[in-house]
Amino acid sequence: MVDMDSIVSLCKRRGFVFAGSEIYGGLGGMWDYGPLGVELKNNIKRAWWKAMVQARDDIVGLDAAVLMNANVWRASGHATTFNDMMVECVENHHRLRADKVQGDKCPECGSPLGEPRPFNTMFKTHVGAVEDESALIWLRPETAQGIFVNFKNVQEAMRKKIPFGIAQIGKTFRNEVQTGNFIFRDREFEQMEMEFFVKPGSEDEWHEYWREQRVNWWKQTFNIRDEHIRVKAIRPDATSIIGPDADDFEQEKPPHYSKGNYDIEYKFPMGWSEVEGIASRTDYDLSNHQQWSGKDLSYFDDDTKEKYVPYVVEPAMGVDRCFLAALFENYCEEKVKNEKRVVLKLPYALAPYKVAVLPLARNRPELVAVAKQLAHDLKQHIMAVYDDTGAIGRLYRRQDEIGTPFCVTVDHQSALPDDAKYDGKVTIRDRDSMEQVRVPLGEVKAWLAERLG
Repeated sequence: MVDMDSIVSLCKRRGFVFAGSEIYGGLGGMWDYGPLGVELKNNIKRAWWKAMVQARDDIVGLDAAVLMNANVWRASGHATTFNDMMVECVENHHRLRADKVQGDKCPECGSPLGEPRPFNTMFKTHVGAVEDESALIWLRPETAQGIFVNFKNVQEAMRKKIPFGIAQIGKTFRNEVQTGNFIFRDREFEQMEMEFFVKPGSEDEWHEYWREQRVNWWKQTFNIRDEHIRVKAIRPDATSIIGPDADDFEQEKPPHYSKGNYDIEYKFPMGWSEVEGIASRTDYDLSNHQQWSGKDLSYFDDDTKEKYVPYVVEPAMGVDRCFLAALFENYCEEKVKNEKRVVLKLPYALAPYKVAVLPLARNRPELVAVAKQLAHDLKQHIMAVYDDTGAIGRLYRRQDEIGTPFCVTVDHQSALPDDAKYDGKVTIRDRDSMEQVRVPLGEVKAWLAERLG
């Protein structure tokens, strides 16, 4: 597998990810997504939304506010329990996550470490003109609570019957003690979460269902190999592994709101790490919000005449970790004519650009005009790019490295009717096989559409 340094270099060099506020020295745990990074992120979110909302009849979407009434986080338990254990070295005051430190010495400077203490990872801010305790609120550390407080609104407005789900994609914020591993652990990131509301007593069945659904989505969406993905089952009394390296794990306890978790883990260079959690949250959230708000959040089943507070199964994941896994899984280095070829073999649906249009010679206005017009026409239907900033071999390598599935080259036979070999066709090159075919200029859009789906 490729190392992290190669991925970081690729991301900056090709415009996927930049350090946030870089010209001022950056800000830990903050990253800016460049032109290609934005496209890859959007494609990941589209793939998730299609699987979770568009293709289903039992899930609807929501976009809740980032800032919420402070009592939301008191009711959910985040205000008192959303903590990491932190240690601090006594001399240079380096602050570290206690679970990431071995021994009693600071790994950065070697000085003694103090006793572990809890550190609430929610960012505080204030609303209004006066910054006093009454104006205190938090930036949301998850999107889930926006779904829970809107459960009744959505259920009644959309006339949904249980079981049904509410999905959301949005920015979240956690004041991590330590960030690291590039975009893996950030302080500002984006989540994709779905709360699936079920009848009490059926939650275990649905927990198993969503575990299977989400593992299949990961494999199908990113072409992840079986040896790179596994599931960690976390119960109050035990932890176990479903998949490779079944003996390589630590015992864990589920979060305070969960009776059990399935953590989907990907094998990064730094080891197995969580990319999605599927939690069985019981009625913890709805019951607490019902108690704190005084509002009835129960559900009445017209068919059985039962009234109950629904239980919840929650698949939740971070877009940024998903982005990183997509790069690692599809990064390839090959030898072509004794030269290294770097290619991102991203599934077509995820590739930032679907096609690049290239003139064989940028100093021939006739070729350039035809290529630019073709790129313009294709852009009305798919993400296409025109490029004439180098020799054709270099242009191919650039598109390989950013994952573009097809390159269309306009040459003298394509654009010059007076040329003895004129055929009105262009050359289309496949990213993965590097095979080339000649296609009539007027059939390029249909040819691409058939293969890109």
